[in-house]
Amino acid sequence: MIKQIKFASIPVRNQDASLAFYTEKLGFAVLTDQPFNEKQRWIELSIPGAETSLVLFTPEGHEARIGAFQAISFTCDNVEKTYNELVAKGVEFKAPPAKQPWGTFAMFKDVDGNEFVLSSK
Repeated sequence: MIKQIKFASIPVRNQDASLAFYTEKLGFAVLTDQPFNEKQRWIELSIPGAETSLVLFTPEGHEARIGAFQAISFTCDNVEKTYNELVAKGVEFKAPPAKQPWGTFAMFKDVDGNEFVLSSK
């Protein structure tokens, strides 16, 4: 029986720049950083308090996915507060948080232009 999602993969161009972004700006922690092949490392990150991790890795042949909308939505207790904290750290948002009937959200980008949803209920 499936119990959970172990990790989601984020396609990146430069693993070092992405690692700095996700650890220094978003506060994620390194679980694994080891060689994968001659071109890439396997970098797995944890989100404090979450069971699912993220992998900064681009499967060969999937380079076109870099810099696109990613089907990953991050949640937080307060979007406005988190938005202000991340903007102060230099994270780029497409627009300020917006309230919707289903909750509040904002869209942000990583160093490769990958877009993500940040939301709260």
